[in-house]
Amino acid sequence: MKMNNNNGKLAIILALSLLIVFLLLGRSGNISWGSSDTYENLRTFTEVISLVERNYVEDVDSKKMVEGAIKGMLKTLDPHSSHMLPEVFKEMQVETKGSFGGLGIEITIRDSVLTVVSPIEDTPAFRAGMKAGDKIIKVEGEDTFDMTLFDAVKRLRGKKGTSVTITILRKGVKEPFDVTIVRDIIRIKSVRYRLLEDDIGYIKIRSFNQNTSKEMKEALKVLEGEQIKGLVLDLRNNPGGLLDQAVEVSDIFLDGGKVIVSTKGRIKNQNMVFNSHGKGAHVQYPMVVLVNAGSASASEIVAGAMQDYQRAVILGEQSFGKGSVQTIIPLSDGSGLRITTARYYTPSGKLIQGKGITPDIIVKEKIVVKAPPKEEKRKPIREKDLKNSLPGEKEEKEAKEKLKEEKSIEDDIQLSRAVQILKSWEILKHLKKTG
Repeated sequence: MKMNNNNGKLAIILALSLLIVFLLLGRSGNISWGSSDTYENLRTFTEVISLVERNYVEDVDSKKMVEGAIKGMLKTLDPHSSHMLPEVFKEMQVETKGSFGGLGIEITIRDSVLTVVSPIEDTPAFRAGMKAGDKIIKVEGEDTFDMTLFDAVKRLRGKKGTSVTITILRKGVKEPFDVTIVRDIIRIKSVRYRLLEDDIGYIKIRSFNQNTSKEMKEALKVLEGEQIKGLVLDLRNNPGGLLDQAVEVSDIFLDGGKVIVSTKGRIKNQNMVFNSHGKGAHVQYPMVVLVNAGSASASEIVAGAMQDYQRAVILGEQSFGKGSVQTIIPLSDGSGLRITTARYYTPSGKLIQGKGITPDIIVKEKIVVKAPPKEEKRKPIREKDLKNSLPGEKEEKEAKEKLKEEKSIEDDIQLSRAVQILKSWEILKHLKKTG
């Protein structure tokens, strides 16, 4: 075994180790840099690396060992804390801008298995029949057990036109089955809208990216031009996204000075309160908000605020329950540290994490049976189950024309029920009082 430059390697590893501990512990201010426990644990860590380098059967790559140590350390925390290598960190930054190459699914980890939170509508994964709760047990034949979230993302994403075969384990289906999906550019236009029967507006938010609140205001402007009498805000299968966009969307429907969401963490600077500014106080029509097991994070913030202030009726099924805050810290080598730093609370102080939003009216989704044929109704996977651009003139004209298109909503039980509620609301408003 080659022993050249071992001392140099160990010096580099020790420096990296000190940097890791500083980033993870020193930033909190709650653990002393001179702590004997910290020093002893760090000494053991460097001792192990030294022994491996000198005694392992083959030459080892010190960089890979340190990366593996970081991954293992963060896996002891929770499923959402992770270390992103430079290329993965770059992809994450691109994703929040609403465009990336891939399949179109939001995933998490449950019991060390990749699990689908929700497929994003009108994406390859959605068209392939992926469902919330599906477990991805293999990617291109490689077992995903113990695979990190960002390793999985790296394997699932790729250039447009390339394909990836994933092996799915689905509740109610006896045997795992393969699904081959052709990747595409996932341009997530966050907001979709149309006019339903009886002058009821419909807005679907697919995810919360940097354009969401802007697109939301544009949609409302068009719908209000049609003199809508009520609005259905559809947050089903919305995996979340940017916190500031959830706050801005909520602000549209609330008077000023109201708490939209608060965060509470272990250190003082993670305790924050986000308030409304009354920018959308003119929006007075009644609302129904739709949620389901695929509604997570930012979706739950909006639904929780609407529910607590009785601004809307929340209808559907229990939401996912992803109410933790992840802070992204860029590192010196171009990688990134994603670490959970706080939890979300609704205006009334209810914890979202692990619980989710309970609808005012429970309406189960209609289960549509597709291949594989013998599918049974699944139990939704929720957080508590976890182990540890302005349109051009032509586009705007086309969008307005589509508003008047008649589309049946009979197959969508939850949407149909929401429309019935808003119809009743309008009728009851005009009933004469007696007495």
